[in-house]
Amino acid sequence: MSTKPLIAFFRDIDKNDLPMVGGKGANLGEMTQAKFPVPGGFAITVASYEMFLAHNNLADQIDLFLKDLDVDDSDSLQRQSKKIQDLIIRAPIPDEIGFEVKRAYKKLSPRFKKQLVAVRSSATAEDLPGASFAGQQATFLNIKGDTNLLIAVRECWASLFTARAIFYRKQNKIRNDQVKISVIVQKMVQSDVSGVMFSIDPVTNDKDRIIIEAVWGLGELIVQGSVLPDRYVVQKDTYAILSKEVSEQNVRLIKIGSKTIEQEVPAKIKDKQKISDDEVVALAKLANKLQEHYYFPQDIEWAKEKNDLFITQTRPVTTIPDKNKKSHDDKSTKLAGGETVKHGDLPILSGSSASPGVGTGPAKILKSPKEINKVKEGDVLVAEMTSPDYVPAMKKASAIVTDKGGMTSHAAIVSRELGIPCVVGTNDATKKLKENDIVTVDGTTGNIYVGTKVIHSKAQEESKNYYKGRTATKVYVNLAEVEMAKKGAKLNVDGVGLLRAEFMIANIGIHPKEAIKLKKQDVFIENLIKGMSTFCSAFGTRPIIYRATDFKTNEYRSLQGGESWEPQEPNPMLGFRGAYRYIAQPEVFNLELQAIKEVRKMHKNLWLEIPFVRSPEELAKVRRLVASNGLFEDTSFKFWLMVEIPINVILIDKFLDVGVDGISFGSNDLTMLVTGTDRDNETVAADFDERSPAISWAFKRVIKACNKRGVSSSICGQAPSTYDDLVEELIRYGITSISVNPDAVDRVRNVIHEAERKLAVGK
Repeated sequence: MSTKPLIAFFRDIDKNDLPMVGGKGANLGEMTQAKFPVPGGFAITVASYEMFLAHNNLADQIDLFLKDLDVDDSDSLQRQSKKIQDLIIRAPIPDEIGFEVKRAYKKLSPRFKKQLVAVRSSATAEDLPGASFAGQQATFLNIKGDTNLLIAVRECWASLFTARAIFYRKQNKIRNDQVKISVIVQKMVQSDVSGVMFSIDPVTNDKDRIIIEAVWGLGELIVQGSVLPDRYVVQKDTYAILSKEVSEQNVRLIKIGSKTIEQEVPAKIKDKQKISDDEVVALAKLANKLQEHYYFPQDIEWAKEKNDLFITQTRPVTTIPDKNKKSHDDKSTKLAGGETVKHGDLPILSGSSASPGVGTGPAKILKSPKEINKVKEGDVLVAEMTSPDYVPAMKKASAIVTDKGGMTSHAAIVSRELGIPCVVGTNDATKKLKENDIVTVDGTTGNIYVGTKVIHSKAQEESKNYYKGRTATKVYVNLAEVEMAKKGAKLNVDGVGLLRAEFMIANIGIHPKEAIKLKKQDVFIENLIKGMSTFCSAFGTRPIIYRATDFKTNEYRSLQGGESWEPQEPNPMLGFRGAYRYIAQPEVFNLELQAIKEVRKMHKNLWLEIPFVRSPEELAKVRRLVASNGLFEDTSFKFWLMVEIPINVILIDKFLDVGVDGISFGSNDLTMLVTGTDRDNETVAADFDERSPAISWAFKRVIKACNKRGVSSSICGQAPSTYDDLVEELIRYGITSISVNPDAVDRVRNVIHEAERKLAVGK
């Protein structure tokens, strides 16, 4: 008869009991004693597992199966793993253990009822600083009744010898006989929403951030990576929500009876934020308290049932980068063939950064774990998503890319553990990448790559007979300086077609990331609100189309603190700017969105325009960021796209499919990128011409597509302020508005009036 307890309730254990109940059990007991909201439960101790092995004489048989095993031989690893697990599953549980488990389960259950429980493995080598093997062993949900519970317990014991677990122990030089296992039995939380959170950013090592991810239903899908979770970034101390990324979720895991099934998410909540802002803050405070309690950053599982939030697990974050290791933040990467990919070059794919660093090699597209032998040392592993069966191949890879998954998917967790660059949630990497193509994966930015002034004479005729009335085509004005708001509002215009953010931010004087670092983001937001409100008040009900920040890196560096945050780019024009920046740094974009949301409480005429969008997918991601702030809930809010890159013209229908209310041509950038001519380079400036037939074709194509879809079209570049013939051309194409410099308003209104008159009479 064992002298050690076979069962221990959470209330009776703490962090010092790890040898008895494993890492998971010790943490649950510790949190229970510290009064964190943990669902009740008990641990089937390591002593029970040892008694089970001795009762069935299993230890020697297991050692025999593992002797001389080459864990890099995936086929052999899988065979031996299955033999050991089958051996354990078939062996009987001693009566003494069965009795204690049934008695504890009865105490956990309501009177005359059988409690639904979650049954989880808790190995003595998991959840330890430097050796987090979370998720290697089995978890069973919605278990009900004595018989089913004991079956699940045996399955948990067997999971100590999955291929992944054996592989990890070998890599971490832990002998198999050193690792014991406890089994956790815990009241089942019927999660309406569940997820994970980190009390430190596990990718960037930013200690001032709390990262929270959430999905509808039970949390297994978030670990599997089969759904993209909501992601919330919260600042410590202030508990300000720096950014929110709300993802559409089509399926969820729910409990029906005693079964866990995959179900379609109801249409009315598919694209809704999973938890309220108050709940985000409440979870962030729990994460911070857990870190303070354990004196170490924590990786936490949580669940929401009705209005209650629960902590179901916590473990140390073991993937904090070593400060002594060489940084991967180089601004360029050498490919195998000697070419250099600069971070300013356009990526062919992008996703969520899951594990930092840069990896280069031939792409190996894996359709299933059966193909893992294709991966050789230094290859880039590309799969829809990974599972434990992929681990031997993941170890060899220079980088990992998946179609699906978030920060806590299997691929993300394992990649961070192994120190391999990883990008997840690319949607279609397995389709876009080709077998054996050399690719570079930047796990820090989430990008994947395959391995660049002239002053026009206005020559405009002054006239005393400008048309003073209104035209069918709206005339807007381009503005930037707050001091120009009242003067601009007195012009004969229908609104502001381009309100540049850069001047207002330059006047604030501090780099937005520096403001966040100094916890002065509220001052930054207040200054933006003041500037936006000045324009909105001056123009009354006339629309103000605010173009989100389009600073280039060299411009941002001039702000206070900018040199600490901005890379040196050889070509900032094609670098870290526009929509890509909002996705990479949502907490910065969120400052603008918060200001817009606040201003629109009083002024409904403020709209938003997104510049330099490199793909429809990028636009969709930005749109989700905007939606996360509730701006689309007001039908008077309009979401516009700048058309200034050739891809915007070529794929205009795809961009419109994302959902925009209007587009505006940035004719300056569009002309440079279509004709390959730098207007600020005096050597080639003579070739810069916004009236090029190629540009005219682009205008016509986009305007036609917009008119067909009922989407507004405009232009806000320099060209219409300079060329009357271009204005006439745009009117013929059917453009709905033209935005010009203040000094060109009356002249352009007159040109539009004459062009519309000619169209009306058929000239």
